[in-house]
Amino acid sequence: MPKSIKKINLRKGKRRLPKGVIHIQASFNNTIVTVTDIRGQVVSWSSAGACGFKGAKKSTPFAAQTAAENATRILIDQGLKQAEVMINGPGPGRDTALRAIRRSGIILSFVRDVTPMPHNGCRPPRKRRV
Repeated sequence: MPKSIKKINLRKGKRRLPKGVIHIQASFNNTIVTVTDIRGQVVSWSSAGACGFKGAKKSTPFAAQTAAENATRILIDQGLKQAEVMINGPGPGRDTALRAIRRSGIILSFVRDVTPMPHNGCRPPRKRRV
């Protein structure tokens, strides 16, 4: 179970934020949710590790959901009505984090997948033999 939330990261105190951008970076090991204003200034952020999950539990969809809820909780107080979502990475928490943001009541103008895809660039790592 995650530990109780001690603090919510907030930049430049309380300010009204009508529109923002929510960045979800979902790797295989962790999920990081960052909320910025339109110019790119970070307003709040959260990650599965910052929510109290350790080790292999950070890569679970439930940890990503908790991180997304913590990152969007402060936005409701600041009056955020509309947001754009940028999803990056192949991790298991990308869809769950998006569902948590949808449930928070924020209107999503669009959801964009910005995961970089190679046009046959570098050789990928070998397949694991478990």
